[in-house]
Amino acid sequence: MIAQFSVLLVCGMSLMWASMPRRQVTSGFFRIQMLIVLGLSVLAILTSGRLINATNGNGSERMLMVARTSLAATAVLAYIGSILWTLDRRPAGTNCVFAILIGSLISLIVLPGVRSEFLTPSHLFLILSNLATAAVLGGAVTGMLLGHWYLTAPTMSIDPLKSLSWFFGAAVILRMIVSIVGWSLGSNQLHDSTHWTWFAMRWLAGILGPLAIAIMAVRILRYRNTQAATGVLFAGVILTFIGEMSAALLYSELHIPL
Repeated sequence: MIAQFSVLLVCGMSLMWASMPRRQVTSGFFRIQMLIVLGLSVLAILTSGRLINATNGNGSERMLMVARTSLAATAVLAYIGSILWTLDRRPAGTNCVFAILIGSLISLIVLPGVRSEFLTPSHLFLILSNLATAAVLGGAVTGMLLGHWYLTAPTMSIDPLKSLSWFFGAAVILRMIVSIVGWSLGSNQLHDSTHWTWFAMRWLAGILGPLAIAIMAVRILRYRNTQAATGVLFAGVILTFIGEMSAALLYSELHIPL
């Protein structure tokens, strides 16, 4: 679970970097982001061995090797990117952003296949669910960290934070649609009270709460109050993590992404 969450965070954060207006953000922000991704990639490599399901045989080991290779490349790219952004080499640093996004996408696609059949309809739906989760986690975490960066660069334009707040809201809506589809496929498997408790936490903390947070952040930024928006987004990070952890618990029991 740690490896999967690390990959989801790396993929989501790099997706937000690729989407946001980077020219309006100082280079120091991306330098720190690269170091965060470096740590998450190494953590994912160290914990990914627990994903192997003995019943899948050598196929699982090959997929795990592909995922680890991709994560290792992502870690190296993040280290190089941190140096480039420190030197304010923005074009080369931007290339690292997109390379990290590609590497993390490969890991996100391959890792679920370690424990299930690869490229089956259920696997493809799980990939879509993971992409939606990555976007939500990345939108919340990157938005919150960018909001804190305004304490270091108070004269920076607030347009990037506005964009990330909108992206966060769009990601939550995508996550809601995917969760509704998953619910329609597996609602008959929600039997006991524990499942319903996790399901309630998944929706209240992981979808409805973050959606309200995204709306609040967008409205607050109309008044150019980055500190208040950052505080709201920090709450969004907490809610998102609670919701996604509840969804992970449900998936471990029901094997349906909700």
